[in-house]
Amino acid sequence: MGLTTVEMVILIILVVFLALALILSVATLVLIIKLVKSVKRIVAKAEDVVDSVEVATDVLKNVSGPLATLRVLKNIVSIVQNGQKKK
Repeated sequence: MGLTTVEMVILIILVVFLALALILSVATLVLIIKLVKSVKRIVAKAEDVVDSVEVATDVLKNVSGPLATLRVLKNIVSIVQNGQKKK
């Protein structure tokens, strides 16, 4: 029970297509892995930026209280000085 010529040709064609599919699958997998690594790097950088913005926001929140107090004091001093100039 040997293979006929037609069966051999069909078998060769099938093997070639399977080999090509395997090669394309490996290449696609490599590209997907590279893409995932790039996305991870981008996400890490974005997280660093968010952390920096959070720190800057905390600093501004901590400074805004004393600055508001200084503005109020400045306005009071200005009002008093303007009131003294008018007399």
